[in-house]
Amino acid sequence: MRRIAFILATLAATPAAAEGLEFTLVNNSSLKLVEMYVSPHEKDSWGENILAVPAVEPGTQGQISIADGETVCDYDMRFVMDNGNSVDATQDLCKLGTFTLND
Repeated sequence: MRRIAFILATLAATPAAAEGLEFTLVNNSSLKLVEMYVSPHEKDSWGENILAVPAVEPGTQGQISIADGETVCDYDMRFVMDNGNSVDATQDLCKLGTFTLND
C-alpha cells in the first residue's frame, strides 16, 4: 500500500481551538475518493469538501487532521467516490486511529 506523503485535509484552526483530531484514512476500495466532508454529529450541515488533493487513489492512505475548534468527539463523515456514490459514517474521532474505506 502506498502512503500519501502529505496531510490530506486540514480545517482552519482558531487560537482557542481544542486539541486537533487526527486519524489515518485508508482507501482500500477499488474507487477513487474525490470528496470528503466532516461535521460534528449534532450539526445539520456538511460544510465544504476538506480534501486537499484532487483524489485519493485506491491503495493509498494518508493522515486526516481536523482542527475546527470544536470540543466534541462524535463526527459525521461523508466520503464521495468517483462514481458519484457516497458512504456516510459516524465515528468517535477522539478514539479513532484508522478509518478504512472498502468496497
